[in-house]
Amino acid sequence: MITTFRAVALSALMVPVAVSQATAQQTQDERPGESAAGQASQLDAAHNLFYSGRYEAAAALALDIRTLEPGNLDASELRTSALHFQIRRALGEPKDRDKAWKACSVCQELMPVFLAELAVGQTEARARLMRNPLDDEAQFFLGKIDLNYVWLQLATIGRKTGWKEYWEARRSLDAVLKRRPDHIRARVARAWIDYIVDTKLPFGTAWLVGGGDKKRGLSVVREAAVADAERYVQAEAMFALWDMQVREKNFPEAVVTARALSEDFPDNVDLVKFVATHDRQTSR
Repeated sequence: MITTFRAVALSALMVPVAVSQATAQQTQDERPGESAAGQASQLDAAHNLFYSGRYEAAAALALDIRTLEPGNLDASELRTSALHFQIRRALGEPKDRDKAWKACSVCQELMPVFLAELAVGQTEARARLMRNPLDDEAQFFLGKIDLNYVWLQLATIGRKTGWKEYWEARRSLDAVLKRRPDHIRARVARAWIDYIVDTKLPFGTAWLVGGGDKKRGLSVVREAAVADAERYVQAEAMFALWDMQVREKNFPEAVVTARALSEDFPDNVDLVKFVATHDRQTSR
């Protein structure tokens, strides 16, 4: 079936890459059809690594793709997602997130890399929107990349910051959905805004940032999870559904979703462990 470092972040952009942009452009000019097909295949492979829980490998492959094609927003968004999930895995779920964050050496190493990729994606998407304000792809990816930053800060690290990115994401996704209400990835990303704002922010703060509605978020994600869509678009919706079900402690339904996902991504150890643990608990 079938998301004081800024100065340091800029330095990460200067890391040497294995393939020069000039060589990449020459390859694209010589065989544009083969190049596009190859990049699509590589992007599918990167998505498969990501949904298999191999976040480091997914981030590395996404960087290779973006190096060969600097304007590839899909690769940039995927890399920020993979870096975020690496940080989330390294940080765990501590009671004192601030203390754990300061003690997490992996997190400190990855954060400037994440911020550098964030800047790359934002710059490219904003430039495209300056040229064409109705560029749905650029507008969606700007919103999605922004949200990767917001969720990293709010949901993973526990910091209530990133409001500029939050409003840009909300406006971007609403604009895409106004033109294309059937855009599944935009619907899922927007559903996360509804869910997180309703469940993570106090009422007064939630009202100030436009409000949320976790029931609507869950409903939208459920619909998206069974929609007729491309493999990794549907996978994104299903993982969102599973995540929300776990947050709601709806373990019987979460087990069903996780089991279905594990059939498509059998190497994802988190899914396997979750099913093994909670399947026994729900069967008692």
